[in-house]
Amino acid sequence: MTELELKYGCNPNQRPAKVFMENGELPLEVLNGRPGYINLLDALNGWQLVKELKEATGLAAATSFKHVSPAGAAIGLPLSETLQKIYFTDGVALTPLAAAYARARGADRMSSFGDFISLSDECDEATALLIKKEVSDGVIAPAYTKEALEILKAKKGGAYCILKIDAQYIPPKTEKKQVFGVTFEQGHNFIKIDDSCLEHIVTKNKALSDDDKRNLILSLIVLKYTQSNSVCFAKDGQAIGIGAGQQSRVHCTRLAASKADNWWLRQSPKVMNLQFVDGIKRADRDNAIDVYIGNEYMDVLADGKWQTVFKEKPEVFTEAEKAEWISKNTNVALGSDAFFPFGDNIDRAHKSGVSVVVQPGGSVRDDLVIKAADDYGMVMCFNGIRLFHH
Repeated sequence: MTELELKYGCNPNQRPAKVFMENGELPLEVLNGRPGYINLLDALNGWQLVKELKEATGLAAATSFKHVSPAGAAIGLPLSETLQKIYFTDGVALTPLAAAYARARGADRMSSFGDFISLSDECDEATALLIKKEVSDGVIAPAYTKEALEILKAKKGGAYCILKIDAQYIPPKTEKKQVFGVTFEQGHNFIKIDDSCLEHIVTKNKALSDDDKRNLILSLIVLKYTQSNSVCFAKDGQAIGIGAGQQSRVHCTRLAASKADNWWLRQSPKVMNLQFVDGIKRADRDNAIDVYIGNEYMDVLADGKWQTVFKEKPEVFTEAEKAEWISKNTNVALGSDAFFPFGDNIDRAHKSGVSVVVQPGGSVRDDLVIKAADDYGMVMCFNGIRLFHH
């Protein structure tokens, strides 16, 4: 197949719409449903991410994409009992691929609502059972087991989008796109992310553990496919906070840090012990947790509204209590797609448990950024690689 007609482009008024190959066949096959324009942007960017993450780590990888940026990405490390609970994996015997998807989806559940999923390996039954539980637009993988395909085809009344990617496909060396009738051409970003990106350590502390290296590599691969400006917080083989598409780098850092804080706060006893009314939908529960953690709790759930969500009115999660819990989050890695121009990014990252950093370097204020990292005893690598993505 050299051409695939789409319902419409980014918006319903943008018709006609299609994807096609100027030479050769499309490297994907539609097994079920009808992909949209944005679906395919998410699928093709997500597939590249998980393919590279699998190559870099040797472990199954998954990502949850929304609007051409990952909401989460992870490799298939085992989950703690706490993570199994907050990622809603009950009833599923987790395979490495299923664990990767649970982590990718669970990092930022609100942003992942209605995601497009990319999987590095053949989709198995366990992974399909997790996907079945979630609100999702579609999935791309190199293959599917018979059982997995049957489960996925039943989603969305039989309209769930299932794509099969040719895992051996290599894109041309140059790529093109049009904006306002003007054609842009550039070399495809084939740059390889590996341990060599972490060799130039510029801080006094130079102790990087294997886990640190893996988390930093993961953050860089995530950033390679995240709309810029972007930063990524990572821990235990998964992204826990991604700040994408901000004009200011410190706003990227604040956004990603707030998501990382939220991910950690969801594991606190205050949140884990919340008692929800019977039959509450998963998305409503996620929204309620976000409101409870945030400053809106007293306003949004005032005047008896809490009764529609909780069995009993929960105690307020005070700012002091949240700060104390966040202080227990440690060994977090931070990657940036371009240099940090000021030390304020490091100051904010420190508050969310960051201990290791990788960034290109090259700012006129590098010395001040390095000093900020040294003040906190961080390890910081300059990789000399910018990873802008648009």
